Amino acid sequence: MTENLLHQAHRVLGDPDIPGGIWPRAAALLTRQALEEALDRMWAACHPGMVYTSRRTQMLCLDQVIEDEALAADVRAAWSSLSRACHHHHYELAPTAAELEGWIQQTEHLLAALEPDLKAPDG
Repeated sequence: MTENLLHQAHRVLGDPDIPGGIWPRAAALLTRQALEEALDRMWAACHPGMVYTSRRTQMLCLDQVIEDEALAADVRAAWSSLSRACHHHHYELAPTAAELEGWIQQTEHLLAALEPDLKAPDG
């Protein structure tokens, strides 16, 4: 389902029929949802109780599960950027298509890098 969410985010970016004010946040929301879904699978596999904590708590605890510190930092940065982009503020511009495309690609790379952590441990 995660790949489907990212596919839908790509579709939203390329659909000229979607009203101008909606598509940026819709694409950001779909991308963030894909990242959060992957994180939920990771937490369920290694620390099931973490699924019920706040996302901020999960972001703080990533270093305990992901051995690659740079990868954990990238996940936190992507989630933070996407979260900011999902919320409308009258004093901020919506993210551009180029920014969104970059976040989608970054999320795809993060999901590929997280893949070993998404599998349930043996035993």
